[in-house]
Amino acid sequence: MAGQGTPATALLVKRGIAHRTHPYRVSPDAPNYGALVAVALGVAPERVFKSLVTAVDGGLTVAVVPVTGELDLKALAAAVGGKRATLAERAVAERATGYVRGGISPLGQRRRLPTVLDDSALDLPTIYVSAGRRGLQLELAAADLVALTDARTAPLQTR
Repeated sequence: MAGQGTPATALLVKRGIAHRTHPYRVSPDAPNYGALVAVALGVAPERVFKSLVTAVDGGLTVAVVPVTGELDLKALAAAVGGKRATLAERAVAERATGYVRGGISPLGQRRRLPTVLDDSALDLPTIYVSAGRRGLQLELAAADLVALTDARTAPLQTR
């Protein structure tokens, strides 16, 4: 895949952060998209994380959770000291991040948003997140993602 550069990959290169890019082919309209990405990459699905733009008490926040689970909106609100969280509208998420649905990365966003990473990521050697384009994932250490985004970690999956 030629021209794999995105704002997310540019940030990693600029900061000298170890990472790998992984192209894949999955239809963005496929049901269970995240699980299919894990299969296409040949990795355990709990290592693949989705970035969800949410509204917590009116302000935008990014929740980064494994594709194997659902986001617990109450847990997210609590993690950032808020009362109520909802998923942001698609257009709002795309406008704030500069990325399109299915390719929203927690890194290199147009407007840097507060980020919360599910704490399960800390138990893994590396995790996979969107590189900022459909069909391209980044593999990096969770600690590096936390450092680059100033993320909080908290249990965010429904159990």
